[in-house]
Amino acid sequence: MSRITADTTVEEVVLRYPDAVDIFFKYGIPAIACGTPIWGTIGENAEKYGVEDLDGLLRELNALVEEKGGKIDLKLTPDL
Repeated sequence: MSRITADTTVEEVVLRYPDAVDIFFKYGIPAIACGTPIWGTIGENAEKYGVEDLDGLLRELNALVEEKGGKIDLKLTPDL
C-alpha cells in the first residue's frame, strides 16, 4: 500500500507517523486514548466522529507522509 486511504487503520498511521495525531484531532478524531492509538479504520472513525471532509483528512495525512519521506508500507503484519 502506498497511500493512506479510508480503509487504513488509525493505529497504522499513528504508529508510523506520530505527527498525524494533530491532523486527526483537527478533524475531530481523537487518535490517541490512554496513550495508545484508537482502533478501527480512518473511514469508520470519520463516520463515528462526524467528519464531513474525509477527502481533506486523507489529503492532509498523505501530504504528511510525503513530507516525511514519501513511500510507505502500512502493513504491520505479514500476509498469511
